[in-house]
Amino acid sequence: MLRQILLYLSRAGWARNVAVNWRLAQRVARRFVAGETLEDAVRVVRELNGRGILATLDCLGESVKNVEDTQVVVNAYQTTLNRIHTEKLQSSVSLKLTHLGLDISEDLCIANLRHILGTAKQNGIQLTIDMEDSSYTDTTLRIYRTLRDEYEFDNVGTVIQAYLRRSEADMQQLAAEGAHVRLCKGAYLEPPEVAFAHKSEVDANFIKLTRQFLSANGTSYLAIATHDEKMISAAEEFIEQNQVPADRYEFQMLYGIRAERQADLAAKGFKMRVYVPFGEAWYPYFMRRLAERPANVWFFIRSIFQR
Repeated sequence: MLRQILLYLSRAGWARNVAVNWRLAQRVARRFVAGETLEDAVRVVRELNGRGILATLDCLGESVKNVEDTQVVVNAYQTTLNRIHTEKLQSSVSLKLTHLGLDISEDLCIANLRHILGTAKQNGIQLTIDMEDSSYTDTTLRIYRTLRDEYEFDNVGTVIQAYLRRSEADMQQLAAEGAHVRLCKGAYLEPPEVAFAHKSEVDANFIKLTRQFLSANGTSYLAIATHDEKMISAAEEFIEQNQVPADRYEFQMLYGIRAERQADLAAKGFKMRVYVPFGEAWYPYFMRRLAERPANVWFFIRSIFQR
């Protein structure tokens, strides 16, 4: 119930207006968001790289409604990519298609993505197309495949969410294509006919999809994106038992969550990447982080009373 309420609030305009003007919410959100500027994000990436941890930068935002605003997003990503290149940061980038205008026009979104992919390819930087709620899954995969094939660019990937019932079939197809996939649990409110309703089901599917994808022959690459110790341990065990090559996978976590475990995985020699979001549009992202783990909600409540 709490998760459903928080996910509803993540999309409620009235709640967003309250939160973005509440200084305490802004301060607590900084646990999960690097800051509002590219400078803030670069500072975090430098610190992570110094500890042997990779990053992926996400310019926060989604569901853009005006064509002019999408150009601002394109410019922001091109600036970010060029900054990664010139400063030799060990970082990729991640983006959402609705941030590039998918809700306005698929053609507009693809045109904007082409500009960003051109800069990414020129600089040799990995780009991941994030997945949003299930209403965008088919479109996202179609656009991913179109641009991947058009640019003949191996460094573009997409995301699959383990809580969706369709994901096993999607992962099998993507593995056969040699795709670069980030597997996460999923953080949107979905009906039970579309997504598994119980955590135990999602966990079991995450482990199954991880094992299936890493068992596939070929050049497919898996980013194992989870903070759940059971999922991490299951992946470690499978990788060790099956001697999965190091160039077939990496672990990923979100900025601000389980930093010690991130460092532990990096120290063991695993490729470890941290998802580093930044920007003024932090509210929906912050609310989804609260919805994912009860510990995050208690962290927020403690901050209120400590104040």
